Amino acid sequence: ISMEAYLRIVDDILKNGVNKGNRTGVDTKAIAGTMFEHEMSEGFPLLTTKEVSFKRVASELEFFIKGLTDKKWLQDRDNHIWDAWCTSEKVEYAHDDETKQKMKEERDLGPVYGFQWRHFGAKYEGYDQDYTKKGIDQLEKLVNTLSEKPEDRRMIVSAWNPADIDKMALPACHYGFQVTVIDGKLNLQWNQRSVDTALGLPYNVASYGLLLHLLAKESGLEEGRLTGALMDTHIYENHFEGLATQLSRKPFELPSLETDNFTSIFDWTYKDSKVVGYEKHPSIKFEVAV
Repeated sequence: ISMEAYLRIVDDILKNGVNKGNRTGVDTKAIAGTMFEHEMSEGFPLLTTKEVSFKRVASELEFFIKGLTDKKWLQDRDNHIWDAWCTSEKVEYAHDDETKQKMKEERDLGPVYGFQWRHFGAKYEGYDQDYTKKGIDQLEKLVNTLSEKPEDRRMIVSAWNPADIDKMALPACHYGFQVTVIDGKLNLQWNQRSVDTALGLPYNVASYGLLLHLLAKESGLEEGRLTGALMDTHIYENHFEGLATQLSRKPFELPSLETDNFTSIFDWTYKDSKVVGYEKHPSIKFEVAV
């Protein structure tokens, strides 16, 4: 079993995408609205047509689950996917080299994903403040609902907080997810406003696949269906070649995912989970559009 769903999206954009400019200055080909769908029983959805770092996926998810906003926490774990960004309250976003350097040096990301998951509505006062019991802990509410009322249809976590958007390093791209339990299986769908198909989407898929896995372990349910509802789904023009290379590669069977010593999603660390049998093609270097 492979990740044909991902490759189908890539193929669709390259063939049918429309040229579109954007704030980064690097043009894209884009389509409006597509779906990613995967049954977790078919394997863990880690891309095989190029290498994707599971360690980076997992450590970023731990960062979100903990509600953290200090990118140095990620850097200390050799995860550099947030290096180029910071809260616009400290450094106002711009393209010039001097501003880019200042953004890189500032460690505060602002009230990004994890802060909204764990402290929605709390007043954001910096990465180094204690937000314990402040705001609405959406993730804790979801976990409690899963154990008390698994038939509930309101298990939604939102990272889209209009009051905080101007403070975030980036307004949430994957801005919300919903869990539903059907026939003893936990299913998860995430919604995404903007999708960098080459660099971001493989990480988003693996991250929400891992989150689904952890929530299923937390609630004692089987792993069901992972779905992504993707709106502005695009490929940057400097990524065309690398993605064409991936389309020419034969996908491998998907790996499996193992998590040791699991007690709670809130105690979990990225080192507790590992992919087993990950066979993949060589990595492809894609430039990030900041």
